[in-house]
Amino acid sequence: MESQFLTEDGLTIAGKTYRSRLLVGSGKYRNLEQTREATIAAGAEIITVAIRRVNIGQDKNAPNLLDVLPPSDYTILPNTAGCYTAADAVYTLQLARELLNGHKLVKLEVLGDEKTLFPNMPETLKAAETLVKDGFDVMVYCSDDPIQARMLEDIGCCSIMPLASLIGSGMGILNPWNLSLIIEQSKVPVLVDAGVGTASDAAIAMELGCDGVLMNTAIAGASDPVRMARAMKLAVEAGREAFLAGRIPRKFAASPSSPMAGRIVSPS
Repeated sequence: MESQFLTEDGLTIAGKTYRSRLLVGSGKYRNLEQTREATIAAGAEIITVAIRRVNIGQDKNAPNLLDVLPPSDYTILPNTAGCYTAADAVYTLQLARELLNGHKLVKLEVLGDEKTLFPNMPETLKAAETLVKDGFDVMVYCSDDPIQARMLEDIGCCSIMPLASLIGSGMGILNPWNLSLIIEQSKVPVLVDAGVGTASDAAIAMELGCDGVLMNTAIAGASDPVRMARAMKLAVEAGREAFLAGRIPRKFAASPSSPMAGRIVSPS
């Protein structure tokens, strides 16, 4: 039986509602067949694709990702991984729009350097403004700075995607307080992007109130990617359910789980 949130608590991005709150990447797998199997196990509906690294039609003689993950079944989310300037990012997504017959939903990331892969926020803001004016629906990878996140939302980005920690690091959520500030102020979906290492990281992101999680390395780099994909699916679902249920407050004192009234008292 499907959980209630899967059928009644969808994730809406750029006017389209999805049942799954787990978004996955398509890189770093052994082959396209493993990519397909892991994607199915994750239950993902949105698949992000690095246009500079993954073939979706640029090379007619190479295996095409769209043959195993067709746009008729999945929302393909082209991204600008590997771009270090706003100009390169804009050009890459304009190319993706041509390859995908006018597709508007994209993921913007403009990196600051090759060592940290931390976002270059001035270039990200510049690219976001250009892309939104050009009619794109922009999901944007950014730092966990609430002010920068608000600026991106004001530009018109349809989803804010702050990093939990450095791309591919597996360090999990290093600054939950900043992430909570972004969630509290945002009127568009907030998805954790980058740094997730294992299922508990995904669950924590959802328990904090994130609308979803995007990951690639945590699944593709696991010893068993398909099993890890399944674990991440369950973690995202559990974290969302816990958030909706409302956790008990943290206290510095014990609180008995059984009522004290009417308890049996031994004779003295």
